[in-house]
Amino acid sequence: MDPADWLQHRLGCSFIDPGLLRQALTHRSAGSDNNERLEYLGDAVLSFVVAEMLFHAHPEASEGELSRYRASLVSGDALGAIALELGLGEHLRLGEGELKSGGKHRASILADALEALIGAVYLDQGLAAAGTLAARVLRRRLEELPGASDLKDAKTRLQEWLQGRGLNLPEYRVLEITGEPHEQHFRVRCDVGELAIAAEAEGSSRRRAEQEAAAMVLDDPALRAPR
Repeated sequence: MDPADWLQHRLGCSFIDPGLLRQALTHRSAGSDNNERLEYLGDAVLSFVVAEMLFHAHPEASEGELSRYRASLVSGDALGAIALELGLGEHLRLGEGELKSGGKHRASILADALEALIGAVYLDQGLAAAGTLAARVLRRRLEELPGASDLKDAKTRLQEWLQGRGLNLPEYRVLEITGEPHEQHFRVRCDVGELAIAAEAEGSSRRRAEQEAAAMVLDDPALRAPR
């Protein structure tokens, strides 16, 4: 299916300037006229649009809760999953290296392209059209948001648990980094020295590995034992 037809069919969106659509779907590996600048613009537009949506959808939420809601909706993982569901990767223009390495399924590339698409719609038709597109792709996740307290990441929850008991913060150490520069893999250790609890985890980024290690520590029965 032609990218323009796909966009109209899946999202009810069309372009006045088809060149903007082409640029939004072009990864930097495929040429200099790529989507990096549009991604930058789309990130800002999406952040504002989502902030406004949440402001009206959750009138009782605090500033901190709204911020956590927004972060969960516009995270790279969330946008990458949405783009994958939409089939956006099938319409990306990628360089040969990225194609061979599975770039059209990579969350970071998909998330960037979705942001670029929103940025392109903003340039093509203005903020209202970009907001309509953002609402369409995020509506289901907006409706399914959990409680704000459940959106705190594992590192934050572990930190708050320890601080609430007057204990020192955990120590995170990178044990190993493997893979090519564009697709590294991290192994990380999280230590809570005062409780003699530690966990090791792996991830495609240092942050993800640290989050997984923190989650494992939180699940350790010893952490919940009376002290």
